[in-house]
Amino acid sequence: MAEHLLEVRDLSVEFHTAAGTVKAVQDVSWHLDRGETLAILGESGSGKSVSASAIMNLIDMPPGRITSGTILFNGRDMLAMSAEERRAINGARIAMIFQDPLAHLNPVYTVGWQITEMMTTHGAPREEARTRALDLMKRVGIPRPELAMNKYPFQFSGGQRQRLMIAMALACKPDILIADEPTTALDVTVQAQVLELLGELQDETGMGLLLITHDLGVVAEIADRVVVMNSGCIVESGNAAEVYRNPQHPYTKKLIDAAPGKGEMPDEQERKGEPLLSAIGLHKTYGAFHALKGVDIAIMPGETVAVVGESGSGKSTLARAILRLDDPNSGQVLYRGRDLLAMSPRELFGLRRDLQMVFQDPTQSLNPRMTVFQLISEAWAIHPGILPRARWKERVAELLVKVGLKPDMAARYPHQFSGGQRQRIAIARALAMEPKLIVCDEAVSALDVSIQAQVIALLDGLRREFGLSYLFIAHDLPVVRDFADRVVVMKDGEIVEEGPVRQIFDAPAHPYTRALLAASLDPDPEIQAARRAARNLEEGLEIA
Repeated sequence: MAEHLLEVRDLSVEFHTAAGTVKAVQDVSWHLDRGETLAILGESGSGKSVSASAIMNLIDMPPGRITSGTILFNGRDMLAMSAEERRAINGARIAMIFQDPLAHLNPVYTVGWQITEMMTTHGAPREEARTRALDLMKRVGIPRPELAMNKYPFQFSGGQRQRLMIAMALACKPDILIADEPTTALDVTVQAQVLELLGELQDETGMGLLLITHDLGVVAEIADRVVVMNSGCIVESGNAAEVYRNPQHPYTKKLIDAAPGKGEMPDEQERKGEPLLSAIGLHKTYGAFHALKGVDIAIMPGETVAVVGESGSGKSTLARAILRLDDPNSGQVLYRGRDLLAMSPRELFGLRRDLQMVFQDPTQSLNPRMTVFQLISEAWAIHPGILPRARWKERVAELLVKVGLKPDMAARYPHQFSGGQRQRIAIARALAMEPKLIVCDEAVSALDVSIQAQVIALLDGLRREFGLSYLFIAHDLPVVRDFADRVVVMKDGEIVEEGPVRQIFDAPAHPYTRALLAASLDPDPEIQAARRAARNLEEGLEIA
């Protein structure tokens, strides 16, 4: 018998690029045992996802190359196996769920067909595979699974798509499940449900779970051990609670110190004068679905208003309606007293530089054919009064540094960056316009904790320096706690509670707000373990 279920020894991976050789992973070693959860923690570019890709044989070669190491599964070196042997293992014995399920589910096939195909590819009879696919969809909590089997990926929410990916990964009852940032873009309640589901499935099957994440709260909730990676190297490893309580490496300490939700909450500010922007009685319907139901919201000059709620609550629809990216059915949006909804396209164009938006998915919002320099400087070409052309290069470099990137990255294209780095580019592009109001639609949800802290500090500094206002849409409540002045809680297209951040976090009045706060994860494993025990006790009392 092999000593460990999966063991990586002295793994090194490099990529050959036009700018030279990038050593993505350097002499990395770790192991995973049956029934254990190992978290690989690190920021974008640390090498954690590349390590997982090497296990699944998903590294493009070229430009990638595994230069050293062994990957032992049940004692056999996977790097020495033939392609046919690796295909027999991938999916059946070792399965993987990805950060972006929409990008990894085929849009032209029904989800039932895709889950069934996972099993028929590995030899299961089609009828047996279809029955198991239906059982799996029930198990992962997909509503009305008989009907859902015939739906397409776009017809599901983000959380449901992630559950479908889990069902697909578990179809062949694998020994190991690799979860690459499985909850990054999910709401706190959905995140809690997905992590609980992974834990239950692990208890049932005894599989080893390899969790790749930058979220300390996720590590605290589910991990037994943690490996910390930085610049392709392992800098620290050990029991999750011990690493959090007594970190040895400066990088680990930096990650822990950057975790949000531990600072002082801002005091309530008196709201004097006229709002910079206010929405009055906004209604928006999509067919029979009522996305906004008479929403009122006001943002004062220099104020940060956070909008929180689950997927489908209407918060992104509210943001798009305010900026007239999607016109509401009725209501008003007043910017400095002028109704944006009544303006002509020419009038609205003149105000576009004042109102900017950072979207949730930078992959969709950044033109893949443009370099970073072109993406950021495009604003100055459209609005030539902002900055003379002679200063474009200098200003792009300044903005990249402000969002935690290097000036020499200006010549690269979006696909050459990680998801978190692409979001930083999107933020730099919005800042290039020198706006008065920035709408951030989950703008920091995909960022690493230290970069997230840097970006929040940057946005806060710009607010103080230039009097900026923010409409900050987020599902990460600790970030909201640190950054916002006021919080608006939305559910089913309505505002159920709003108030100063201290009031919402210390004395929430609505049951839905309390449920959101209860589902938020703490980075301290001991605190999270106590919450989990209290939650289990409460559920036990409810059943009794």
